[in-house]
Amino acid sequence: MRQQVLTNKQACISPIAWCDDHLVLLDQRRLPADTDYLACRDAASVVMAIKDMVVRGAPAIGIAAAYGAVLAARSRYSEDPDSWRTAFADDIAALRASRPTAVNLMWALDRMLDAASDATGNPVAALLATAEAMHARDLNDNRAMGEFGAALIEPGCGVLTHCNAGALATAGYGTALGVIRSAWARGTLNAVFATETRPWLQGARLTAWELQADGIDVTLIADGAAAHLMQSGQVQWVITGADRIAANGDTANKIGTYGLATLARAHGIGMMVAAPLSTIDLGTPDGKAIPIETRGADELTHFAGQRVAGVVDLLDVALGAGCAHDIAAVDDPVFQPLEALPTHALGQHGDAAAAENARDRNPAAAVIARRRPHGPVVRGIETTADQPRHQTAVSGEH
Repeated sequence: MRQQVLTNKQACISPIAWCDDHLVLLDQRRLPADTDYLACRDAASVVMAIKDMVVRGAPAIGIAAAYGAVLAARSRYSEDPDSWRTAFADDIAALRASRPTAVNLMWALDRMLDAASDATGNPVAALLATAEAMHARDLNDNRAMGEFGAALIEPGCGVLTHCNAGALATAGYGTALGVIRSAWARGTLNAVFATETRPWLQGARLTAWELQADGIDVTLIADGAAAHLMQSGQVQWVITGADRIAANGDTANKIGTYGLATLARAHGIGMMVAAPLSTIDLGTPDGKAIPIETRGADELTHFAGQRVAGVVDLLDVALGAGCAHDIAAVDDPVFQPLEALPTHALGQHGDAAAAENARDRNPAAAVIARRRPHGPVVRGIETTADQPRHQTAVSGEH
């Protein structure tokens, strides 16, 4: 399926669209050479699209899975209006298993299960409304998060980003790239660097393509060149997204993020993680408990269908967990005083149950984390769909 690049009403690239009665996904495996689309008409095709990385990025995966739940409900209800929920639960389980690290996937499916449990009669309309609301709200939250993050960046800064946490990884605009887009619009950025991000080359294929499409000057670097840029003073901020943030602030993101966070700390430069509150998993105590995805060996041994490595032992880890000390920006993360979240919601003293309930009530809350050798080290931000509700900087030293 080929058509014009999907755009939303705010003129952003969007990887996801609901078209009449089915889901359409921009096939990110084919970028930047081709803009092809995959039509998903049942839940099984959504599962495969997530597994095969047609759609990727934690927020986008969650939204795609929500629409997958709509397709599952439509099929199961038409097959058996009286007992559809049993087969529907099996479809939800398959969607959950498609990418284990992205907690947004679990969060989105929990919301869809809630909507299904409340439905009487045919559940499709209620589930579709829930998925569409989730989709729209993610876009608004990304824009708000971009402004929050951009406000932390001083004029004349160089920033470095890893993997792709942009419009392609969300409903549109992006988390990490949303911050970069907003900072670029403010005129505060001196340079933008993107790592190539092996082995899938999300930085080279996707981030560079996105930023160029927006008219943002970007320089692509080899993954191993990041330390040189930091040492030479060309980078003042590392900005990434996240696939899962544990209750203590430990953060899982694309493999290589932990190394960049450690380098940033060693060079005394800022480390910012931009993610929606749905990325925080208060049921996971720390990074050691985050399930880490490993993928097939051919992602390392082959490139564009051609073998490039000999017969050797391989470990292809798609995502890695970094400690809060380096990635989430503080030794004891504190997000306060947010209206919906208790003080120390992410710290060891927090009321995890209350924070979990708050997240359910207001999934739009966003978190921006930062590290500096001294002074303010973290900013917690809660948003509504339209505007920030609170933003409070918390000072601390290490």
